[in-house]
Amino acid sequence: MHDLKFLRANAELVKTHLADKHVEDGAALVDDVLLLDERRRALLAEVEQLKRERNEASGQVARLKKSGEDATEIIERTRAQGERIGALDAASREVEAALEAKLLEIPNIHAPDTPPGRDDTENVEVRRCGEAPQFSFEPKPHWEIAEALGMVDFERGVKISGSRFCVLRGAGARLERALISFMLDLHTTQHGYEEVFPPFLVRSECMTGTGNLPKFGDDSYHLPADDLWLVPTAEVPITNLLRDEIVDAAQLPIKMAAYTACFRREAGAAGRDTRGLIRVHQFNKVEMVKFVAPENSYEELESLTREAETVLERLQLPYRTVELCCGDLGFKATKAYDVEVWLPAQNTFREISSCSNFEAFQARRSGLRYRPVDENDRPGKPDFVHTLNGSGLAVGRTMAAILENFQNADGSVRIPAALRPYMGGLETVSCPVRA
Repeated sequence: MHDLKFLRANAELVKTHLADKHVEDGAALVDDVLLLDERRRALLAEVEQLKRERNEASGQVARLKKSGEDATEIIERTRAQGERIGALDAASREVEAALEAKLLEIPNIHAPDTPPGRDDTENVEVRRCGEAPQFSFEPKPHWEIAEALGMVDFERGVKISGSRFCVLRGAGARLERALISFMLDLHTTQHGYEEVFPPFLVRSECMTGTGNLPKFGDDSYHLPADDLWLVPTAEVPITNLLRDEIVDAAQLPIKMAAYTACFRREAGAAGRDTRGLIRVHQFNKVEMVKFVAPENSYEELESLTREAETVLERLQLPYRTVELCCGDLGFKATKAYDVEVWLPAQNTFREISSCSNFEAFQARRSGLRYRPVDENDRPGKPDFVHTLNGSGLAVGRTMAAILENFQNADGSVRIPAALRPYMGGLETVSCPVRA
């Protein structure tokens, strides 16, 4: 959410940035907010003026009564002023609510150095690591490999829960668990993150705080009876751990990593990635979240991205990293990188992690602040922290990449060396016999 003072002073800049992001109604949203803000301030000014007049009239009434004079006219005027103040207060509350709702709809602006572009085809590749494997046979897609090895049961997943659900079995279930443990161990023991295991259900204010509501409500699962939401990512509960709190500057950066199941309705994704593990309604993910001082946030974004890349390097999976252009940047981020893993059967790179800096956008919505200190260690006025997050990584997509990149001609799949200790020393998954 934007600061109103910033919007008033930089309305045209914000409109330009929203146009860069190709937000169709961006300028209109800014104008609506400014009009509501003007109306709110006018109402407040009128209320304050009426209260001053009422206070003066009350003093006159007291003096008139003391002298025995008639104060009826002033009393009636005071009563009318009170009624008018009540009506204006009600109108002010309505305008405040409308203003808050409109503010929540305005996307974040982008960093000044964000590359221009309309969509993901204009993202800028910044680096590439690893060589695509060469096969003496036609590589199979991960869903065929997984089904043949009994690792994933797509048919029974649909029977239980409907389309875009699956059941992991045998080596598939163990590989999923191994990947989660490997990622968490890497981030906590080598990257300095605190491991957190949060609830998978969150309140509406938590979704609003991270920017998932109201914008992405249609893509999330809601339990209306309890007003709880299934988490679309661990970013939501982790960011809200510090909601409405003030942390000391000495505590920053705060780095937390969490595994959660994630739930997304995939609204608008009809016909896209209907097979396999790439786009499903329930999936596992390890998420990294950072709370940092504003002056360090872009440096922290670079290290966050490297930490996501390290997972792929340890797994010997080829990848590339792209910086998102303005049009692909999305609602919340000022700057973001996508880390994309190579999938041989599709002959392309696919996103496996998105690492973003939100600056104070989420913190302002969440009341998430820190208390800076000056050069003499004297505490200053609380200010908003900057928040960042990145997938470290999406587990199902990592499994898909392993199946495709490490497949053998006989249908078996080699286990990356880094995962073998988590798989009881297993080096290869071969076809099982199962009902």
